[in-house]
Amino acid sequence: MLEFKTFEDLKPNPLLLELLNNFNYRTENGKVKILEKTNLKFIEPVKYIITYPIKLTILEYKINEINNKPFFIEQYNDKFNLNEIKEILKKFKF
Repeated sequence: MLEFKTFEDLKPNPLLLELLNNFNYRTENGKVKILEKTNLKFIEPVKYIITYPIKLTILEYKINEINNKPFFIEQYNDKFNLNEIKEILKKFKF
């Protein structure tokens, strides 16, 4: 049986939470897990689930990419940085 050990808990990004003040949303914390007896790491992203005025699911991965785009929007099926997320959310403010 596979056994996982939680290596690190990932908290929501305070800058993104500030952008989501005018939206109805909920967050789910992420985790970095290690498979016991191996050195394999598994990352569960932080989820920001926006329910009103638009339905969006934003995933934030803890990664060090060259292009610096840690956010993924499931509905757009693309990666974004924080400034691009800000521009997308501006369209839907009420």
